[in-house]
Amino acid sequence: MVVLIGGSSHVGKTMVAKKLVERHGWECISLDFLKNAFQKAEISDCAALDDVQMRHRMWPFVAQIIKQAIASGRNLILEGCYIPVEWKQSFTEDELKDIRAVFIVMSESYIRSHMDEIGRFSQAVEKRTNDTLDMERLVRCSADFKEDCLENGTFYIEIDWEYDKDSLLDAVESVLEDPNPAEKGILL
Repeated sequence: MVVLIGGSSHVGKTMVAKKLVERHGWECISLDFLKNAFQKAEISDCAALDDVQMRHRMWPFVAQIIKQAIASGRNLILEGCYIPVEWKQSFTEDELKDIRAVFIVMSESYIRSHMDEIGRFSQAVEKRTNDTLDMERLVRCSADFKEDCLENGTFYIEIDWEYDKDSLLDAVESVLEDPNPAEKGILL
């Protein structure tokens, strides 16, 4: 099975992936690592791209990694903001049976009232280089991801009231168990 954990910046994608690795022993690839490798290898003009442009530049390569994982029967988690919500278009119906995806976002009210917390926990799992928190960017990014999820029927989890790691992990695990949940979103 391949698990895609996408969504906005600073919502806990890496933390969730790490917990899933600990729980299931699966392999994990951070799309931030891939992005940095693309930039350092000077593949085309990647250094000049914003996150949305980078997402679409990297996606054909990432989709091939997913196809290879499925073909070889590997359990793999890919996490990062570089997964487009229209990801399903890259796969056949047979391949889709082996993929689970969830996007994580935060509500505007949560971001505005918990900015200090978001900043405090941004280094909890990994050291981020050049990590500058911009509240308006976080608000816009989360809103854009949620809107895209709603338009594309992509499952999302929205943190609105309280950030509880266990509840977030449980919500992600529920998607692993049921690839077609009746509801297309969970509010935490």
